Amino acid sequence: MQLFYNPNINEATDSFTFDKEESKHIIKVLRKQGGDILFVTNGLGYLFKTEIIVGSDSKCLVKIISYEKSETPKYHLHLAVAPTKMNDRYEWFLEKATEIGISEITPIICDHSERKFVKTDRFDKIVQSAIKQSLHYYLPKLNEPISFKDFIKQKKEGLLLIAHCEETDKKSLKSLVKPNENVTVLIGPEGDFSNKEITLALENNYIPVTLGSTRLRTETAAIVACHSVVFINE
Repeated sequence: MQLFYNPNINEATDSFTFDKEESKHIIKVLRKQGGDILFVTNGLGYLFKTEIIVGSDSKCLVKIISYEKSETPKYHLHLAVAPTKMNDRYEWFLEKATEIGISEITPIICDHSERKFVKTDRFDKIVQSAIKQSLHYYLPKLNEPISFKDFIKQKKEGLLLIAHCEETDKKSLKSLVKPNENVTVLIGPEGDFSNKEITLALENNYIPVTLGSTRLRTETAAIVACHSVVFINE
């Protein structure tokens, strides 16, 4: 099945038109035509079965035949990950985490962050593309960048974890995570979290964890954390 994404449709929608770029892709590249069936999600758990009514490469109009809603996830996985120096590495993390299954992502700006400014426009497109490729019906929430200090101040429910490289007493992430539990994991930049940040996290009930015996890049650590939580919940 090939999946398309449109955030503007819901149970009350009878028909809709894809934008010009998507219409061209559907008609010119995929060679779809009137009467063909397309499957569309709105990123809120719904899968819509639609039929092409007008097969124009500038205006692909479809009518909704039926829809179904997938089960709401019983846990919420939130990764707060510092932007990497090389932007393509962060984009790789976004794509793979979305494919694996993640609920929410927040770029956090830390003391040791080499990249202090992030534009999320391209990030949005990567996440949208990833749910289509992986056939996910829930679009992860992608937040605007925020400072580590401000993020820590936000109230979070569930298990709070911070993965850092300091040689201190840390527990294994997989030993702490339980099925159907909300989890927030902090992943630092290439230079790791500062001692001040680690202390602040601990003061706000974050538990220090290890992701394994080897030192991982930021984006790799984020994927390991993501997969570990999802695997435990399967």
